[in-house]
Amino acid sequence: MSLLAHSEDRQIANVELSVAALTETVRSEPVWFAAYTTPRHEKAVARHFEVRNVEHFLPLMRTVRRWKNGCKVAVEFPVFPNYLFVRTSQSASSRLLNVPGLLAFVGQGRTALAIPDGEIDRLRRELPLRKYEPHPYLVAGCKVRIAAGPLAGAHGVLLRKKSSLRVVLSIDLIRQSVAVEVDADEIEPI
Repeated sequence: MSLLAHSEDRQIANVELSVAALTETVRSEPVWFAAYTTPRHEKAVARHFEVRNVEHFLPLMRTVRRWKNGCKVAVEFPVFPNYLFVRTSQSASSRLLNVPGLLAFVGQGRTALAIPDGEIDRLRRELPLRKYEPHPYLVAGCKVRIAAGPLAGAHGVLLRKKSSLRVVLSIDLIRQSVAVEVDADEIEPI
């Protein structure tokens, strides 16, 4: 074997090792995933994550319900039914599947797909500052960008409900949405 062929083989092996190391680094970086749960088990799964010191986010909506005996009680419901968000590495995500009530991570096939940090950070930071409610996932409608206010930069679909305007913010990966009240001067068409 010539010296040149041996050198090329060594370079190819070094490149393959570099790609493998880079892939493992990416797999070990913590990212946000959408976790799909058994119906009405979102809070229980979140408690399991708390015990295991796993960073998670479960947006809740408080509403008042009237029981059969006439009592009014404040109850918290998940904004995105059957889903919560987990920040972990791709390689560690499979170990979390043994949490009772957690069915799967949302993705393609068996590969969990990451949600951009900005989407989760925006929800965590800005949702408590506004009035919001769950909304069906929308495909059609007037697409707008929120230009001012706490949710500046977010894209969504504009709706009108009674006398107020709402922008429906969607997380495409889990096909769930939330409607947020906005003022007309805070939005601009895309």
